[in-house]
Amino acid sequence: MFYAISCFLLWGLFPLYFKLLQQISSFDIVVHRLFWSFVFLAIVLLWRKQWAWLGQVAKQPRVLLGFLLSAFLLSGNWLLYIWAVNTGRIVEASLGYFMSPLISVLLGYLILHERMRPLQWLAVALALASVTWLTFASGSLPWIALVIACTFGIYGLLRKTARLGALEGLSLETLMMLPVVLIILGIDTYRGANSFTSASFGVQVLLALSGPVTAVPLLLFAQAARRIPLSLLGLLQYISPTMQLLTGVLLYDEAFAGNRAIGFSVIWLALAVYSLEGLWRFWRTRAEAV
Repeated sequence: MFYAISCFLLWGLFPLYFKLLQQISSFDIVVHRLFWSFVFLAIVLLWRKQWAWLGQVAKQPRVLLGFLLSAFLLSGNWLLYIWAVNTGRIVEASLGYFMSPLISVLLGYLILHERMRPLQWLAVALALASVTWLTFASGSLPWIALVIACTFGIYGLLRKTARLGALEGLSLETLMMLPVVLIILGIDTYRGANSFTSASFGVQVLLALSGPVTAVPLLLFAQAARRIPLSLLGLLQYISPTMQLLTGVLLYDEAFAGNRAIGFSVIWLALAVYSLEGLWRFWRTRAEAV
């Protein structure tokens, strides 16, 4: 519980952190986030002397291809999320993370051929109704939320079917993006446009800390997933988008009323149906086992 709550609280604070980097472009933040994440993870792996897996993975092209795809999805998710935070769209970004569990259920059905239970179908239908409502009410598709939910959902699907743990998987993803990151940083430095070298000392510290800030919650999440039921973990994960929603509305005065509030209410109803059904099945299975 401590690991789970800690990681979700940290993720919920991300809007406050990235708002401090508003003077840096979203693209540059993601580049530095990837670079410093690799540096931090490399230090962790060296400290733990945990490199043997890398030689084994290097001989498996399909595994490498899968992690290359997941690395691009994760980078794209980060880029859109940071851009949304720094352009005053925290509320819409939070909607994406509210929707992501339902996207994951649907992907499990479509890709992994997992059986969906009636109440799960109801939750997915309610989510679709919410998106439809928000589209017609605002006159435009809530594309930020949909792209965030879909990229995170597909990323989760790829990681679910991968053979590496959280530390090794994230390390491999950042390693595979490292050549691109170094080329971008090299070009920027040559042109005198490197955001890190031209930033103030405080911003440089924040950029460097984006490595552990990124990696630590993911490692906490991995520890939590091994120790508590997935149904409970699924309920706790709503801490993050709830905090992000409250941050956008209460601290940054983003609009949250009328049609938008109705759309969110339908999503919350869908999540309630999904979560309560999962908890009921968990307690029923546990009771039968006893």
